[in-house]
Amino acid sequence: MSTLPIGKIDTDILQKLLTDHTHKGDRVVIGPAVGEDATIIDMGKTYLVSKTDPITHVTEEIGHYAVNINANDIAAMGGTPRWFLATILMPPGSSTDDVKEIFFQVSQSCKILGVDYCGGHTEITTSVNIPIVVGQMLGEADPKNLKPSSGACAGDDLIMTKSAAIEATAIIALEKEQELATRFDPAIIATAKKYLHNPGISVVKAARIAAGFKEVHAFHDPTEGGIATGIFELAIASGLGVEVYGDKIPVSEETGLLCNHFGIDPLGTFASGSLLMAASSSITQELIDRLASQQIPAARIGVMRSKDEGMKLIHEGGAVPLPVYHQDELSKIFG
Repeated sequence: MSTLPIGKIDTDILQKLLTDHTHKGDRVVIGPAVGEDATIIDMGKTYLVSKTDPITHVTEEIGHYAVNINANDIAAMGGTPRWFLATILMPPGSSTDDVKEIFFQVSQSCKILGVDYCGGHTEITTSVNIPIVVGQMLGEADPKNLKPSSGACAGDDLIMTKSAAIEATAIIALEKEQELATRFDPAIIATAKKYLHNPGISVVKAARIAAGFKEVHAFHDPTEGGIATGIFELAIASGLGVEVYGDKIPVSEETGLLCNHFGIDPLGTFASGSLLMAASSSITQELIDRLASQQIPAARIGVMRSKDEGMKLIHEGGAVPLPVYHQDELSKIFG
């Protein structure tokens, strides 16, 4: 029996677990699958969209992360996030103020998104040595407006919003501020710390805009494993190949500097804040322009291909297999 490494479970192992042990009833429209962001349940006139995700890698602003990471997955199915529940696990020695701060962060983040913070569970436990927040977001979706990861078509343009590794940039700056202060201009670190809010880790606004285009066939919310792994998951879910143009993927100055300092690939680390979309080429420019009008930059970074064409990352030096990061690059820093 082999020991699993830290990080996402290998796709083949996860697929077998899902096939062997999950159950999809008649009302489950989209159930558990590699690459899908949330579950869709038929409630009659509307669909219920459900997602749960833990925050295990940060201590600063953990409540903000928990709400937005889960809301992103609802939006990435074409849904609207509505209700949030949180299980908060605190290590021994935590104070009332520590717990209060997380509750405040969750509450404020929900208010910004128009989400009801309506339940959960809180306890102090020896099972954790840092705070852990396991969020569950529930939302609603119009049956006509679903944008599942499995909806991409061969020939679709691959579009991404904002830039790579937004979430990772914020984590590095917040958690390694003292170390970085001796190497970088304070303005660089100050800007990177604000990445949680500017450009921000939410994709809800971008998804709401893009959902109005029927020619947008699929969304995906890249998180752990970065943009590259998110693209891989989108292709797997749709049963397709993909051609990715590495030089078209936006990487900000702050992200490039911090990732280079720690020797990590910005394409392989936490990417919340960027939304991946597969859309007909006929509306690519209109979609990019519409997003830009709302101060959301977007770029065409590739094309979905048939499965037999494989998954390729194209650089100036030629094409290589698209890298997949089951272990996020941040593990090089935080283990």
